Amino acid sequence: MADLTKNMSDVAPTLERFGSKTLGHFINGELESAESGETFQNHTPIDNSPIGTVAAGTGGDIDRACQAAEQAFPPWSALSGKKRRELLHQVADAIEANAEEIALIESYDTGQPLRFMSKAAIRGAENFRFFADLAPTARDGLSLPAEEHLNYSLRQPLGPVGVITPWNTPFMLSTWKIAPALAAGCTVVHKPAEWSPCSAALLTEIMHDAGIPAGVTNTVHGSGEVAGKALTEHPAIKAISFVGESVTGSHIMRQGAETLKRLHFELGGKNPVIVFADADLDRALDAVVFMIYSLNGERCTSSSRLLIEESIEQEFLERLKKRVARLTVGHPLDPMTEVGPLIHPQHFEKVCSYFEIAKEDGATTAVGGKPCLMNGKGNFVAPTLFTNAKNDMRIAQEEIFGPVLTAISFRDEADALHIANSTDYGLAAYVWTGDTGRSIRVARDLDAGMVWINSENNRHLPAPFGGMKTSGIGRDGGDYSFDFYMETKNVCIAADTHTVPTLGH
Repeated sequence: MADLTKNMSDVAPTLERFGSKTLGHFINGELESAESGETFQNHTPIDNSPIGTVAAGTGGDIDRACQAAEQAFPPWSALSGKKRRELLHQVADAIEANAEEIALIESYDTGQPLRFMSKAAIRGAENFRFFADLAPTARDGLSLPAEEHLNYSLRQPLGPVGVITPWNTPFMLSTWKIAPALAAGCTVVHKPAEWSPCSAALLTEIMHDAGIPAGVTNTVHGSGEVAGKALTEHPAIKAISFVGESVTGSHIMRQGAETLKRLHFELGGKNPVIVFADADLDRALDAVVFMIYSLNGERCTSSSRLLIEESIEQEFLERLKKRVARLTVGHPLDPMTEVGPLIHPQHFEKVCSYFEIAKEDGATTAVGGKPCLMNGKGNFVAPTLFTNAKNDMRIAQEEIFGPVLTAISFRDEADALHIANSTDYGLAAYVWTGDTGRSIRVARDLDAGMVWINSENNRHLPAPFGGMKTSGIGRDGGDYSFDFYMETKNVCIAADTHTVPTLGH
């Protein structure tokens, strides 16, 4: 309790600052109220009490932000990669200097346990450092000589871009999108999720104070239906990078069609973790528990379907049930907490609805399957394990996005692959086996953009990150990010030795 009391005391000044006045937009280097004067209230999922009010952005606010980004684009894109690297490293330094405040406010705002959010700021700083170091070579291309011509390619920044980020790990995901855009030479209009606006405001302040020029980064708060739609339709915005639900991604495709926007989507997932009988079962058990119950299960790459080989099903599930039952649910600022409250009452109701759906489908609720409010308050649910499930059940096909795991047995490798691929999603997959040949075959045949063998989700910044099917379009990471935020241009120069075709002689 002493640690919780201290953390509550440490976060109090930031909460007081956010609660004492309306959290405004940041446009062209200035904090602004909403053009309409409208606001919405932001709440903590711990007890659903208000944190403060937030400016509700409309088309007018988005238009001002897009104009600012458009005006700032020529000087920012003309800045040398070396200078952009220097500025982005200054942002990373400032993020690290404010890491404790970022972690505390993000945990209080989202309900994510502090044990995970304490690393969010450090990961955000790593994102800025990684892409900062790539900035000087972002424009580089290839030399492509032909017999009588020299072709070479080069890249140039796309222009102002829109970034729309989700509520689950908002600070880290905002840096994951904004850092490469700035390194590439683009300017940004950021629309953070309305359920978790606080850390986006901190990031905006940090970037401005670290020396990012006015208009280069702009933040407009508000709903996806109003502010988000205005951003995806604005003609000044050349691309939209979005992280969120697959249904929302399809809406954005329609909204951006008229202006032919380039789109990058990281969407939903119903990711399998396949455990074969020859796996290291101790390590597999650790990874299975971590990848669905960490971050409250509110992560796109969570392994929410456990595919377990029949011969070890009973043994593995008995061990798993004991682990799930021992998970610590509690206040997110308590360092002992492993599972905190879900982000919002609306999402809480959605997750809880699957407890009855599981019964209707004929699955067994082995652990959990109920709310577990703290003093009658908040959006807490018990970590849940469904067993005796079939892959055609809703609990096995729909993204629940909470601390809920569905276990399905399989007979052999072919059956495991069939079950794993029989879903609309294709973001990530995890395979546990001691057979090297099997790991190669299964990784090859899985319909997933990312596959981890004998590992939990392990992030490598140069590697491509993204999904197949309804899980997304495009890839983040390393040079893949620059392929999105930049245009590739080819230049062909003649050696003046080839015959030019003639007409009209």
